[in-house]
Amino acid sequence: MTEISALKAGLIADIAAADTLDALEALRVGALGKSGVVTGLLKTLGPMSPDERMEKGPPIQDLRESVTVALADRKAALEQAALDAKLSSEKVDMTLPADGGAFGSVHPVSQVMDELAEIFADLGFSVATGPEIEDDWHNFTALNIPETHPARAMHDTFYFPDEEGQKRMLLRTHTSPVQIRTMMNGTPPPIRIIAPGRVYRSDSDATHTPMFHQIEGLVIDKGITLGHLKWTLETFLKAFFEREDIVLRLRPSYFPFTEPSVEVDVGYTLTNGQRVIGGDGDAPGGGWLEVLGSGMVHRKVIEACGLDPDEWQGFAFGTGVDRLAMLKYGMNDLRAFFDGDLRWLKHYGFSALDVPTLSGGVGA
Repeated sequence: MTEISALKAGLIADIAAADTLDALEALRVGALGKSGVVTGLLKTLGPMSPDERMEKGPPIQDLRESVTVALADRKAALEQAALDAKLSSEKVDMTLPADGGAFGSVHPVSQVMDELAEIFADLGFSVATGPEIEDDWHNFTALNIPETHPARAMHDTFYFPDEEGQKRMLLRTHTSPVQIRTMMNGTPPPIRIIAPGRVYRSDSDATHTPMFHQIEGLVIDKGITLGHLKWTLETFLKAFFEREDIVLRLRPSYFPFTEPSVEVDVGYTLTNGQRVIGGDGDAPGGGWLEVLGSGMVHRKVIEACGLDPDEWQGFAFGTGVDRLAMLKYGMNDLRAFFDGDLRWLKHYGFSALDVPTLSGGVGA
């Protein structure tokens, strides 16, 4: 028993003197490992008789427990000392600015929507919205496009299955139904609205997608003429492209819901092989690019909404938001807008903190 007491005192002294975790681990293996001295004593209990085991077992078990406790205490002390040394040597300067967190990007379509809303709000327009799942009457008939009208073929779109006794439903092909709903909601004219939103047509290539974004405008008042329309579009395009040299060309066209109807072209110049909006399209090196359709609201549309066309007149216009974004920010493939590629969005996206304002620049 004297030998066990001496071994216990020696091991505990060695453990207390260990100054590193590696040295302490070596002592643990030497005492409690497979070939350790304490493990060896425990193995000698096997061949003993029960009486010998009762006599010699408790001191050996006490040795094992004492060494285990001493190892744990010394390990905790060494780890705390290492932590204290690390804390005393490492300092944090609390006056330094914090690292900025990751910010998401605003999609170009959302950015342009905000820019357009800012511009037209300054012109006295409000934003109106309507359902994307529309009925046939609001999407076509009320806009002077009856069921047999050939213009419906231009809007070949996505219809819902017909149900007996129910209106024929479809994904809207333009935001013009919002104009109809606004004129019919009981609010008396004058009306000045823009209607941005998603629309759907069965079409897909580099400049067309089955779903795209459109913005339409409507003005209903007394004494409205094409001159008001031209001034509004010219003012809008100058503010949007942030250039004063915007030149418009109005060409006669046809839309069922306007009469007369005009296509609106804007002049551009070629710079390094890229279209730059601005300047006279008839000037050397210039050209004309169609950007929107417009016209005076057809009297049948005004009548369908319960207004007197002899008292109220108006104009309407519409353009693709995605197309405007492509022209202003130099994008060349509409399909990339909907790929969900974060690399593309990181390149073309906008900071959420740079809110478009007319004073700071709508393209801020």
